[in-house]
Amino acid sequence: MLETMNLRSSKRIEMIDITAQVDKIISKSGIASGICVINVPHTTSAITVNENADLDTTYDIIDKTSRLVPHDDSYAHIEGNSDAHIKTSLFGHSITLIVHDSRLLMGTWQSLFFCEFDGPRARKIFIKIIKD
Repeated sequence: MLETMNLRSSKRIEMIDITAQVDKIISKSGIASGICVINVPHTTSAITVNENADLDTTYDIIDKTSRLVPHDDSYAHIEGNSDAHIKTSLFGHSITLIVHDSRLLMGTWQSLFFCEFDGPRARKIFIKIIKD
């Protein structure tokens, strides 16, 4: 089963928790066990799993990556979003997670985050659920 999720980011750089939306798609699919591939088809956004219990975690990730790969630097790419392309390459455009009991199988403090590095924009996320 392939599903497309649409979302709109509201900031240039942000991490949006999409765990509940993906779990809803999995539940709707009727697939109780298998794998879920989440793919972001954009060159300036990414997907990752990280802590959801403390908002300071996503703040720290955004802050540190912005200092490691600053927006204003001497990039050759003329569109002004080279930092976003680099951050996307560091995080990755796709992730594969286990589906168990019709939900993503994740740790207690884990969530699935869409990472926006060149917003605000309308974005798509492809979700492929493969039954065992």
